[in-house]
Amino acid sequence: MTFETHSPEQTEALGEALGKVLKPGAVVAYTGDLGAGKTAFTRGLAKGLGASEPVTSPTYTIVNEYLSGRIPLFHFDMYRLRSSEDLFDIGWEDYLERGGVCALEWSENVTDALENPIRVQLEKTGEQSRRITIEGGEALADFSF
Repeated sequence: MTFETHSPEQTEALGEALGKVLKPGAVVAYTGDLGAGKTAFTRGLAKGLGASEPVTSPTYTIVNEYLSGRIPLFHFDMYRLRSSEDLFDIGWEDYLERGGVCALEWSENVTDALENPIRVQLEKTGEQSRRITIEGGEALADFSF
């Protein structure tokens, strides 16, 4: 499914719609250039999961945890990881076992460690406009926007 958004608020709304249909254990794998809207999409995803904490980029922490929603959200930034081995070194399997939703920015750095993720590709098409393609995963059967 491909969508066009024309503001950060619309990108967040799309993420929120996806968050509302996600189930525990879902993995959302983002690809997109710097500034493509990955964190904005995640703010919406968190809202759809019912999280109340402010969502920020995990660039320097590698993972931010949002535990206030109906399902925990673990927001990863894989930019500084060199391989999936690095992902396992930071406790990837533990996060999967906790039954939350794992959202991964720069997922292309750890593709071989991901089993059946929901793939979200974000592309800048203008100053505020984005083309967002969402595919894979079982949750999409219930998804609409």
